Amino acid sequence: MTSPGSMRHPMPAPGGTPTGRPDAVFRSGRPLRTVLAALLAVAGLIAAVLTLETAAAADNPYQRGPAPTLASVAASRGPFATASVSVAPGNGFNGGTIYYPTDSSQGTWGAVAIVPGYTAAFADEEAWMGPWLSSFGFVVIGLETNSRTDYDVARGTQLLAALDYLVQQSPVRGLVDPDRLSVIGHSMGGGGVVSASERRPGLKAAVALAPFSPSQNMSTDRVPTMVIGGQNDTVVTPSYLDGLYPTLPASTQSDFVQIAGADHVYYTHPNSTEMRLLIPWLKMFVDNDSRYTQFLCPSLADSSGISIYRSKCPYVLPGGGTTPPTSTPPTSPTTPPAAACSATYATVNAWSGGYQGQVTVTAGGAALTGWSVRWTLGSGQAITQVWNGTLTTSGATATVRNADYNGTLQPSASTTFGFLANGTPSAPSLTCTSP
Repeated sequence: MTSPGSMRHPMPAPGGTPTGRPDAVFRSGRPLRTVLAALLAVAGLIAAVLTLETAAAADNPYQRGPAPTLASVAASRGPFATASVSVAPGNGFNGGTIYYPTDSSQGTWGAVAIVPGYTAAFADEEAWMGPWLSSFGFVVIGLETNSRTDYDVARGTQLLAALDYLVQQSPVRGLVDPDRLSVIGHSMGGGGVVSASERRPGLKAAVALAPFSPSQNMSTDRVPTMVIGGQNDTVVTPSYLDGLYPTLPASTQSDFVQIAGADHVYYTHPNSTEMRLLIPWLKMFVDNDSRYTQFLCPSLADSSGISIYRSKCPYVLPGGGTTPPTSTPPTSPTTPPAAACSATYATVNAWSGGYQGQVTVTAGGAALTGWSVRWTLGSGQAITQVWNGTLTTSGATATVRNADYNGTLQPSASTTFGFLANGTPSAPSLTCTSP
């Protein structure tokens, strides 16, 4: 390892710089003009880079922090200062801790809920992840389970309850984007991640650490999922994961990593190997940040400490939110109604016999205090599940109204709801109204 002393700016070798008067090197005008021209060229290059960075950030409103590097994604702290607040037992889980970035100028943040393994406590085994992840621009809720012997389905239920509490009731709910949520779990908690993902396909990302999933395989999981296992794990063995991971549908974006020499409790201690894998995964799918794909695709940018890597590169990042939705301009110069809103549709995923859709609702020139979106279902289409909204149907007409927590929108602000449906996806004509 390089010593601190050797990392300092190198001192010039004796005789390596001009001596005498400081202006000796500029006695003629030509060297001075050359230096000035070089400085102007460098300034222009810097301005161009900054312009590109600004343009990229404008294209993706969820992009947070400076351009990442190999060193930065492995660092134990990201660019954001953090704070934490305790959560009392209740609301469907046994309390825990919330970690969050203190910078309120960036808008809302994506969030992640973390659940521990069988008989374990978050405070003892995963609490180190809270400030680490929040310093990279996520609101993190680490939860304690109602019983330390809860199985995978119960842990999945509590993960979802913790996310609902985070966006609806927590003291930091104003910092959280309810449309950009994710889950992490270890061991039986990893099985909880599988259960939560299959029940709430609108989650943006999932990370299962040595997942033990006795109640279900991953065959209906549509959430982008990273599975991490240990080469020397004798509890959730490599052969067990060799059977579980392939049950993921081929269409589900996923990634499998085996950490060399890792045992079952490897993830319960601070380590940069695990974090330099899952931070890019969360950044890609929760923040839609394509700057992080370089660390996972087409292969690992840093494969040290990794014994197996199986990816599905290239990955398609979520489309919602990367480009501000457009609305149809009015046909006359009159001021639109104060309650005007627009809705745009995107197909997120599709498979034989079904698909996942997402609708972005955008307020017009005035704030909304509620909204509803209506469209006509195509032949053979039937909605089976909706999140971030309430569905009613009448014949072939589907209407989704806002949930309790996303009905109020400031002028030009947006929210999304998603749904699963049987049939073949189409491009419906949406009508958005506000009460």
